[in-house]
Amino acid sequence: MPAFDLPLPELERHRPDIEEPADFDAFWRDTLKAAGEDDPVVSVRPVETGLRLTRTWDVTFRGFGGDPVRAWFSRPAGAGGGERVGGGGEELPAGVGGAGETLPAVVEFAGYGRGRGLPHERLTWVNAGYAHLLMDNRGQGDQYGCGGDTPDPHAAAPGGPGPAVRGLLSPEDYHYRRLITDAVRAVAAVRTLPGVDPARTVAVGNSQGGGLALAVAGLVPDLTAVLVTAPLLCGMRRALDLTDAGPYGEIAAYLAVHRGAEDAAFRTLSYVEGVSFARRAHAPAHFGVGLRDTVCPPSGVYAAFNRYAELTGTDPRKEIHAYPFNGHEGGEAVQVRRQLEWLRGALGEPYGTGRGPL
Repeated sequence: MPAFDLPLPELERHRPDIEEPADFDAFWRDTLKAAGEDDPVVSVRPVETGLRLTRTWDVTFRGFGGDPVRAWFSRPAGAGGGERVGGGGEELPAGVGGAGETLPAVVEFAGYGRGRGLPHERLTWVNAGYAHLLMDNRGQGDQYGCGGDTPDPHAAAPGGPGPAVRGLLSPEDYHYRRLITDAVRAVAAVRTLPGVDPARTVAVGNSQGGGLALAVAGLVPDLTAVLVTAPLLCGMRRALDLTDAGPYGEIAAYLAVHRGAEDAAFRTLSYVEGVSFARRAHAPAHFGVGLRDTVCPPSGVYAAFNRYAELTGTDPRKEIHAYPFNGHEGGEAVQVRRQLEWLRGALGEPYGTGRGPL
């Protein structure tokens, strides 16, 4: 696919005006207040994976509406001390590391249509020495990967069958209101788990996962860092004019049938616009983008990057890596290597020295 969006010099200056609802902040403040009334963690149960160098637990935490949301929590074997978690969770066994040793936590969000899969699928962050929580996507997991385990019991609002159009005509009913709330609650949950340093929590994601991580950055002011690649939900009005691929194609197809529903749909989307979350972020940020990406057009990614943290009165460290000849895959392993190096620096640690016990 040839480049189809703005040329790179224009992308680097792209700062579009984004229509925000007047009650954007109140909407999310009230949503998160209602979700945060109970302790986040419901249960933590050990899982046998056959991996000798990684320990994994099946975590259930309370997400939107108190709904149970599943996640995989992993740590390097031998790292962190054992202690009991609240909410009926099981005791996590002590490792051979020093008593009370804690690790930074990376909370990862999966792409569109994917669930949490199997616990041995995503090992990069735990192998890098971090505690790692991989959140399941409620009501997703049936498009690719190895499935998910979290239903979406609120999916009956008007809209189409795909997650991107569930409840599309009402901000209160929209699927992404629930999923973003789950993502914020995932950060609250991981901070209560043994062996985690709650002051060093990082949000990571690609595509839909990148959009969720960016939303978390805008809603959790004390996040340590955020790393996003090809984030969905950014510059959505323009994206719907540019592409019919992926979730934007689902939205366009729905509106092609439901003629006249555009105003209601665009109003709903304005409450989950990634650029609006980016403007409210505080944490250092690392971005990646393929300039031939038709699923998450690069103009939306640059809009979020260029307007990042502009409402917070802060100037956090940020950088973006563009891949001119790549599409939605972006930099793949090259980008991950850059993320690993960058995150060490963001945490004030030297790159290449490793971490944790031998």
